[in-house]
Amino acid sequence: MAIEINPQETPNPNAMKINANQTIFEGPRSTSLKAGDETDHPLARALLSIEGVDNIFGIRDFVTISKTADAQWDAILPKVEEAFKAVYA
Repeated sequence: MAIEINPQETPNPNAMKINANQTIFEGPRSTSLKAGDETDHPLARALLSIEGVDNIFGIRDFVTISKTADAQWDAILPKVEEAFKAVYA
């Protein structure tokens, strides 16, 4: 079954929560990474490589993506969807 994602706005206009219909981060601990950080997690690596993404925070079935102040969600969200499809194809 393909992964399904549901972007959800947050009170912070520079952050977007992406809910998934399956586990994307295993274990009880959260994952928090900034652009430029090294990681073996394929989705985290793909998200951090998107231009305009500043950092991510994820646990179990969601990831919150924070963008730089000058980046636009209209440019970032399609790339986020592509990243999920590429990693969970």
